[in-house]
Amino acid sequence: MIFATTGCVEETTPNVQETTSREPSLSEQLLELAGLNSAEFYDTTFQHERRLGQLERRDTLIDALDRLGADRLDANGAILAASPFIDMRRLRPGQTFGAYFDLDQLPPTGMDEPDKGKQRLTGLSFRPDPTRHVLVSRTVNGDWISRELAVKTTAGHERVGGPITSSIYETARTQGASDQQVVDFAEIFAYDVDFQREIRPGDEFEITYEAAYDERGNKILGGEVVYARLDGQLAKREFYRFTTEDDGLTDFYDANGEAARKFLMKTPINGARLSSHYGKRKHPVLGYTKLHKGTDFAAPRGTPIYAAGNGVIERASRWSSYGNYIRIRHANGYKTAYAHLNGYAKGIKSGKRVKQGDVIGYVGTTGRSTGPHLHYEVLVNGKQVNAMRLDLPTGRKLTGDMLEQFKAEKARIDAIRAAKALPLVEHAENHAHEPA
Repeated sequence: MIFATTGCVEETTPNVQETTSREPSLSEQLLELAGLNSAEFYDTTFQHERRLGQLERRDTLIDALDRLGADRLDANGAILAASPFIDMRRLRPGQTFGAYFDLDQLPPTGMDEPDKGKQRLTGLSFRPDPTRHVLVSRTVNGDWISRELAVKTTAGHERVGGPITSSIYETARTQGASDQQVVDFAEIFAYDVDFQREIRPGDEFEITYEAAYDERGNKILGGEVVYARLDGQLAKREFYRFTTEDDGLTDFYDANGEAARKFLMKTPINGARLSSHYGKRKHPVLGYTKLHKGTDFAAPRGTPIYAAGNGVIERASRWSSYGNYIRIRHANGYKTAYAHLNGYAKGIKSGKRVKQGDVIGYVGTTGRSTGPHLHYEVLVNGKQVNAMRLDLPTGRKLTGDMLEQFKAEKARIDAIRAAKALPLVEHAENHAHEPA
């Protein structure tokens, strides 16, 4: 992908930490870095062209620069200069960068001529992550030098949410939440909510999370979730992030100071990616909840499966019609089972101790199965029980001074939410309200 602009090196000014009263533009910083205002090189009005490149699948940076018209020797030199600040092995498709070319193609004395049909590369600009800007430029002697600039940021918060359509994941991602923030949201409610059967049209959700902004107010980085809400016909819960002073642990608590975390998860899979079936009692293919005991979650092949609670793996092998199967022994006579797995997570075997939320395997369709799904069972003293209706032991409940500290933090988060409006979305007719 190639875009080009012509003139004296032009690029949107990055917000960088400088001590001068006026922050120099990227153009000025490239000129300074390269020494292009020196009488030993070209006149400062020489014509440059800035081209925007993007890495494509199976690309190297050299490939992308070659498409832009860079001499391969130039490209190698520029990449080598950037390597102290950028791990080239971690670059992924979609990474964008700026490349600068001398339109006159008049190299100074002693520099090699460019490849036939190529133009001389004079600079690169990279944003390897939201908080860093890397500049690479050619000096008056033809050498390559680089500089890393810290992007100046301010802290704030973002709110996303609204009516759930096909999945929470799609709605939240459309509004700017990251994959990790949506996963975190789903994990908070995994102890209470069956995302595939307890979600209805018009049910609403909210995620409030920390964010970093550049000096123009553009969000450049998303952080930790501080508040999560699910407001539905079958599930109404909200939780606030809080760190308990006595043990330093961070968890989520409801308005009364009771932890979201329970003994076992109700949904041991990334529920945000599940497409709700809005109360259908039978899946059209799997027939879950009717054909056999246990609960089935239809999900894409390869979706991670979590250990529902702390315990020891009793079995991790193929077993009859269950296909690839895992059974975990928990405390107090509880066991959980996971069937039809595509495969096991690294290190998962009989006798291994796991913690709640550890990835133990991946959704598949092995054994007697007509489509990718997780079959999940809870057993109490050897007997299968309905995992969705099980009254499980709760987690920590805050009291005394700790509860008062939590209430103060809750008030702070509520004030943040009140000052930050949710994105405008079309609400369902039967559930058209927005919380404070």
